[in-house]
Amino acid sequence: MACQNCDELDLIAKFPEKTAKLDVYIDGLGLTHDMEHNRGFLIQCLHRAQHIFGYLPLEVQKHVSKKLSLHLAEVYGVISFYHYFTEKPVGRYKINVCTGTACFVKGAGTVLEELKRYLNLEQGETSVDRKFSLGGVRCLGACSLAPVVMVNDKVYGNVTPKMVPEIISDCK
Repeated sequence: MACQNCDELDLIAKFPEKTAKLDVYIDGLGLTHDMEHNRGFLIQCLHRAQHIFGYLPLEVQKHVSKKLSLHLAEVYGVISFYHYFTEKPVGRYKINVCTGTACFVKGAGTVLEELKRYLNLEQGETSVDRKFSLGGVRCLGACSLAPVVMVNDKVYGNVTPKMVPEIISDCK
């Protein structure tokens, strides 16, 4: 069976400078051999690790687990619980379509379908060149602009399927 993400294997070894940056951060937290004490640093360490590596694959989870003297299951439990954390690489442009009630009623579904068609991606996927990731979110809190698409930190309101090429061309 061929490895689908062979280029993703062992980020810890592949990027020693990133690993060193994470280690400096973790080592500066005042950790002890007490799991209870260290557990309080888990979420902030995962935030930092994701910021440094871009996502949290198994080898990064294992590294954090070892540094904090926590069980890998605890680390994975936090990552799988919080929507912010991702185990998959994400694109440079994270495109999220609001699928909340107001946006859905005003056509978010057709906008999402057009984005899927235009980018040749399914929801939750990242393009091979890692330029785009496509997702859906429950609510972006901009109901008066429904339907809403967010690309990284930029919000597009009153989006129609015809606007998709323009939105994508803004990604430079």
